[in-house]
Amino acid sequence: MPHTLGIIGSGMIGGTVARLAAAAAGLNVVVSNSRGPETLADLVAGLGPNARAATPEEAARAGDLVVAAVPFHAYGQLPAAALADRTVIDALVYYPDRDGPLAELDSGELTSSALVQRHLAGSRVVKAFNTIDFHHLSTLARPAGAADRSALPVAGADAAAKAQVTELLDVLGYDAVDAGALADSWRTAPGTPAYVQPYMGERPEGLSQEESQRWFFASRGVPVPAARVKELIDAAVAPS
Repeated sequence: MPHTLGIIGSGMIGGTVARLAAAAAGLNVVVSNSRGPETLADLVAGLGPNARAATPEEAARAGDLVVAAVPFHAYGQLPAAALADRTVIDALVYYPDRDGPLAELDSGELTSSALVQRHLAGSRVVKAFNTIDFHHLSTLARPAGAADRSALPVAGADAAAKAQVTELLDVLGYDAVDAGALADSWRTAPGTPAYVQPYMGERPEGLSQEESQRWFFASRGVPVPAARVKELIDAAVAPS
């Protein structure tokens, strides 16, 4: 288990992982964003004494394990030199409408994680935290052995790195399901059966945008055990 978790990106997923790690699991957390440590004062104050703010380079060097949770279009800003020899959890999600279309990804030639690994050539990249929204990542966390514990997919080439990430997920309240190598991570991309919807549950029909938002935050989510996650991963159809 890592003593210190570095987090690059303090948005919804990064902030939620920081809370689970610092407040619930008692890990030391070094959180960062592109705007500077001074902008993280409120977040860090809420995380308690185990957390501090830093630059992305400092978070990369401080972490025994590092979570990258920036918008996908900013993946090239991840500090490759500082992340060398680190296991990096790639929580990035590619949305063409937001990030701009990329031919290599849209054609299926590469997965988004393979592109991140190409940028972080000296790191061990493992895909995780990309299939669940931030709210239900918080509400569905359960202790080991709980009957209603959920699982999250983990994809990567390095077995030791995947084991590190599996151990972290266990500490944060989740089982892990091996989703193959980074080349297989398309199976958990947006639009696939394992992506977000299973953990959220069925939204009632006919809701306004405001009502949908209230429903989302009131929902505690639907537990998705490891066997079901494996079924959903296997049901994914490769992009044509």
